[in-house]
Amino acid sequence: MGFGQQQGNAGSSAFSSLLTGVAIAVAIMLLAAPAQALNITTKAREAILMDAETGTVLYEHAADELMPPASMSKLMTLLMVFDRLANGSLSMDDTFPVSEKAWRKGGSKMFVMVGAEISIADLLRGIVIQSGNDACIVIA
Repeated sequence: MGFGQQQGNAGSSAFSSLLTGVAIAVAIMLLAAPAQALNITTKAREAILMDAETGTVLYEHAADELMPPASMSKLMTLLMVFDRLANGSLSMDDTFPVSEKAWRKGGSKMFVMVGAEISIADLLRGIVIQSGNDACIVIA
């Protein structure tokens, strides 16, 4: 038989077996390859990167240094609001009154007025867009 002539299923079966063997060998090599260290650079004074499922720290830089919470507290406020929105105990149309304490708060502001009734939707915008300390106090 010449090249290109059929030899039954023997040639096809041998080629299929060869491809399967190569695929298995490649898979084994990929699984056996050592894990690569993350090459991360940052200008941040402190940083930590964790795997959310396992809690494994993937990268850290001065992770144990004390630092002010800054807007991290706003993120916690947002988390609490979104949880309540999700469970239906709060709606975007609900309103809250602005206290004098919220109005007097320094730092970044949404510039709400004392006694005004502000919707959750607007307070969320004030927190997320303007980083409003006053909006966080109203919503808390």
